[in-house]
Amino acid sequence: MASSSFPASSTQPKKPRDKIADWFRQALLKKPKKMPVSRESPLSDGSQTATQDMLSPERHSSPPSHNSPQSLSSPPSCSSGMSPTSPPTHVGSSSSSGRWSKDYDVCVCHSEEDLEAAQELVSYLEGSKASLRCFLQLRDAAPGGAIVSELCQALSSSHCRVLLITPGFLRDPWCKYQMLQALTEAPGKEGCTIPLLSGLTRAAYPPELRFMYYVDGRGQDGGFYQVKEAVIHYLETLS
Repeated sequence: MASSSFPASSTQPKKPRDKIADWFRQALLKKPKKMPVSRESPLSDGSQTATQDMLSPERHSSPPSHNSPQSLSSPPSCSSGMSPTSPPTHVGSSSSSGRWSKDYDVCVCHSEEDLEAAQELVSYLEGSKASLRCFLQLRDAAPGGAIVSELCQALSSSHCRVLLITPGFLRDPWCKYQMLQALTEAPGKEGCTIPLLSGLTRAAYPPELRFMYYVDGRGQDGGFYQVKEAVIHYLETLS
């Protein structure tokens, strides 16, 4: 029996490798699609504004305002309400240039039994418009300090000395020591030692002070006003 033969097909099935090659070939022949171009800038509004600020010379030509709280060009203000290093310039308004060379304007020398009168005088002087700085022994002396050292320190740290001369002053040896010490330290400084005679007659005035005038404490104000004016007058003579 004769075998029947079929004609060979002109097209043979492609191999997988040929399929892949055809796929790459078609992909290469295709034209790339055009990407839509956005009309908006890729930079955001904030970035674009910042860039313009950096490139624009007009924005950097004017200096920063001094009124801006972030401005570093203006120095800090030195006009403070408080100025401890700048004392007044006139003793009438309570000062003089040489006044601040010592700690106190006046040292009030008194006996223990005259403490109340001394406190009244100090209160009057410190409360005046001149705001005089007073040294009062029992208030301002260093606790535990030697009496002699404290008395000498008080005199040397004060411009003026007010001697509250009373019967108790004449009986107190420490008061007499202060009086002699004040005269020894400032023999040529007229007006720095101010005697205030209270409760005594002129005859009882200490002979060591006869060469200088005293303030009479028999007046209505106890002579406080004259003492204040004498202290201010002396401070005005300081340079």
